[in-house]
Amino acid sequence: MITSLSNSKIKTIRKLKDRKARESAGLFFVEGVRIVGEALEENWQINQAIIAPELIRDGYSQELVQKLYSNDVDILEVSSQVFQSLSLKEGPKGIAAVIQQKWADPNLLLQKPGLFVALDRIQDHGNLGTIMRTADAVGVNGIYLLDESTDPFDIATIRASMGAIFNMPVIRMTSQKFVKLVQDNDIFLVGTSDRGAVDYQTINYPQKMVLLMGSEREGLTDSLMDACSALVYLPMIGKSDSLNLAIATGVSLYEIYNQFRKKEGL
Repeated sequence: MITSLSNSKIKTIRKLKDRKARESAGLFFVEGVRIVGEALEENWQINQAIIAPELIRDGYSQELVQKLYSNDVDILEVSSQVFQSLSLKEGPKGIAAVIQQKWADPNLLLQKPGLFVALDRIQDHGNLGTIMRTADAVGVNGIYLLDESTDPFDIATIRASMGAIFNMPVIRMTSQKFVKLVQDNDIFLVGTSDRGAVDYQTINYPQKMVLLMGSEREGLTDSLMDACSALVYLPMIGKSDSLNLAIATGVSLYEIYNQFRKKEGL
């Protein structure tokens, strides 16, 4: 059992709080019984599980530890003090993991046609995680992160996703390559903008399409708007002139989803 806060393995894990370290290692850190359990259930590669036996009290946590052992996961037992030094939670439960990052193929929208979401330079971890969760709920096949978007493997994003990160394929791509992919393959691309000319509820959304959302501060770039098959707006009657990105994405996705349900007679 590791009891030293300055242990080299602990220092390496602690570095994963930094995006550059995560990208360099191709790894990320998660904490919590539910999150680690979902990663294991969805067959993500868990490089190492960090366990603090003193903090594991409930039956489900004990069962998860046994599953980790039975799946031959490398287990690092640590003291409660060491675990708390890694934890970002109040009242940590004693289970965390270092997991291999997984990026989906850029051609996924060709390999698995259906509904996709593309996010242009999204910056807020909470927004990205919430969008992942909503996208999973309505059957989105994958999310494209364009240009300088925030890290889906940041602990704040993972928490907001409520585990959706483990079953929502994520693709990293430049906006230029994304536009070329969409145009070369005649993909229906719907952008949302306050400069849109069409109410989002009046569009007949096809089964194979991409919903494109702009950044929190600047919205869609001119080049991305020009690439859209349709540019829609969300009507508002109050004094607010914009919606939170995650909420606007959720509203749009549920309109698309409800149209799909009607077409399928659900």
